[in-house]
Amino acid sequence: MSQSCVIFAAGSYYGNEPHGGDLPIDALVIAADGGFDHANVLGIKPDLVIGDFDSANASIPQGIETIRLPAEHDDPDMLSALKIGWSRGCRDFFIYGALGGRIDHAIANVQLLAFLSHHGGRGLLFGGDSVVTAICNGSLTFMPHSHKTVALEAATNFPITTIAGSSHYGGFMPDRSEDIALHSSSRGTYPEADSSDTGHRISHTISVFSYSNVSTGVSETGLKYELDNVTICNDEVLGVSNEFLDGRPASINVADGTLIVTFPTGTAPPTFRTTVKPSETLGPLASQVSASLSVHYSERSPKPARKP
Repeated sequence: MSQSCVIFAAGSYYGNEPHGGDLPIDALVIAADGGFDHANVLGIKPDLVIGDFDSANASIPQGIETIRLPAEHDDPDMLSALKIGWSRGCRDFFIYGALGGRIDHAIANVQLLAFLSHHGGRGLLFGGDSVVTAICNGSLTFMPHSHKTVALEAATNFPITTIAGSSHYGGFMPDRSEDIALHSSSRGTYPEADSSDTGHRISHTISVFSYSNVSTGVSETGLKYELDNVTICNDEVLGVSNEFLDGRPASINVADGTLIVTFPTGTAPPTFRTTVKPSETLGPLASQVSASLSVHYSERSPKPARKP
């Protein structure tokens, strides 16, 4: 079982994030640039802070490992955080503050979920009412329980199994058993208590999209609408707004391809199985100014004056 990595990004926060004391003691905690400010608010001291620091406001105290990247580099700070976590043995990534806010950043972070799945890892992006994940050549299995009321225990392990025989690893999801009724505030959208019911009230909705041009052998079982060994493409909407059925396990399978899956906040993350063997590396850090940018700048630079 590998170490889990928890990443705090600079996007939107909804009040359902872990706080100090919620994280497993062995989790590697990384703040990506402005995510350091949010970690501070949550009472969490990251093990590592990485970025070009164009969005962090608080000063990083001594004693926290800091990796400073050039402002003009190819990789977004989130990808740099993933590369560092992977290099330190993490294969299971729990990411907060990566949805909401700028739509281009949100799309990029969903792409990074696919990137992780292509390398044999798992990523979970936690939003206000939904969690987003990806699966490549494998399956996601949601254990049976009431999808109307869920109360999760902190530091619960959710194993990832690779069919190809590589290692097992787990993760966690913090206990946030407050009822959800979204409301707006000056800081965004947050859950607030609803005294009319008990437990964590969430939607039944689960949606599946093909990230690959074509995904074959797609099956969905244990849901209101089932699919059996079909082919879906990334320019068609076939799997949106499906529903969990209370008391029944649900499974999403893809034989060849990559799927993006969204499910309600408060649902226990699924068991993850894949035939993709974990890569040794996600690649080097983009710790230098981009070569492409260097070419662009040289083309724009004025030519030296000709000597008389």
